[in-house]
Amino acid sequence: MSVVEDLADRLARDAIEAAELMGDDTLITAIAESMSTSSTTEEAFLTAVRVRLAEKRGRKLLEAKIDAFEAKLKNPG
Repeated sequence: MSVVEDLADRLARDAIEAAELMGDDTLITAIAESMSTSSTTEEAFLTAVRVRLAEKRGRKLLEAKIDAFEAKLKNPG
């Protein structure tokens, strides 16, 4: 990754964590808007946020499917 992508990814991780902790759905947008003077950096940040949130949703679904499968193995009837 480039320096811009690395920094944007680190900021995205921290912003997602803070937004979840504070229950503030507007935090990520506010951070992106504060970066609007550099559209490349803003887009890298928003891309990192989208990818990380998608990965989080995918992992949650995977864990649910694995849990359901393991429960089915324990109680086949």
